[in-house]
Amino acid sequence: MLKKFVLGGMTALVLAACGGEGGSASSSAPAQSAGTSGSLIERINNKGTITVGTEGTYAPFTYHDKDGKLTGYDVEVTRAVADKLGVKVEFKETQWDSMMAGLKAGRFDVVANQVGLTSPERQATFDKSEPYSWSGAVLVARNDSNIKSIDDIKGVKTAQSLTSNYGEKAKAAGAELVPVDGLAQSLTLIEQKRADATLNDELAVLDYLKKNPNAGVKIVWSAPADEKVGSGLIVNKGNDEVVAKFSTAINELKADGTLKKLGEQFFGKDISVK
Repeated sequence: MLKKFVLGGMTALVLAACGGEGGSASSSAPAQSAGTSGSLIERINNKGTITVGTEGTYAPFTYHDKDGKLTGYDVEVTRAVADKLGVKVEFKETQWDSMMAGLKAGRFDVVANQVGLTSPERQATFDKSEPYSWSGAVLVARNDSNIKSIDDIKGVKTAQSLTSNYGEKAKAAGAELVPVDGLAQSLTLIEQKRADATLNDELAVLDYLKKNPNAGVKIVWSAPADEKVGSGLIVNKGNDEVVAKFSTAINELKADGTLKKLGEQFFGKDISVK
């Protein structure tokens, strides 16, 4: 099974032997540090294993099920990618606060933890594969509400965390903000008719609705596709061939229906497309 990934990485290995660009880390790739040697693709080939940093406490993306097994959308996508590439996968559970630093230091090869890589600082340090999930803002209201779009919340009681981007977006739309601590409280207030709507993250809302099918609320508006952010597998910069292989595997998983199946399993919807 390892052969598929090794064969794809032969160019990098040959270039490394010849002192070419696919060799050990260059000064532009701070990635290969902290006691690791050789390019990422070489290390994966030598080990036959992809080492993955993930939280393990961030349901439904990465968490432990009732039997204690590590699972979740990101975890199962990563397992499927590794299977496509013919390598094993080893997860190293890590707190989010230290995860990207751990990747940079070489404690694992890749991060799978719903990372969108949106800040310029992170984009300068890390690279992202083809996204395996997309998310953006959605507007939630009661099932019997007349609210149909974000244009309808002007002057409307909208339950929001005052420190979130979604709160700022609702305020800009003219909503009357009702302060809350998080999504669950927002949706509870809507159900109790103490608020009329909330703007929040699509995947978080889908997760809530899947777990609470009788909540009495629904998504009434979604942000346009060009405003959505994609999450993918994250590696240190300077590993273009590995990123390309991950992306190819993810596209194959889209084509064969695997990502659609996983999205429906964890969210009730295919989240691999915008």
